[in-house]
Amino acid sequence: MGFADISIQEIAEDFNVHINEVLRLCDQMKISYKNSQTRLALEDAKAIMSHLLAQQLKSDSK
Repeated sequence: MGFADISIQEIAEDFNVHINEVLRLCDQMKISYKNSQTRLALEDAKAIMSHLLAQQLKSDSK
């Protein structure tokens, strides 16, 4: 599995969510991390970003 060149903090910034939301998703998806600067495995980053995108699309459709 490759590594994405993106950290947990960068994902939070890109999706305009609080870092704790991304950390919560990591815990929920059983993705290990050390801190908000942790660079994620490609598949883990994709899973988190897909989830956040789905949440944004869901709230935009309301």
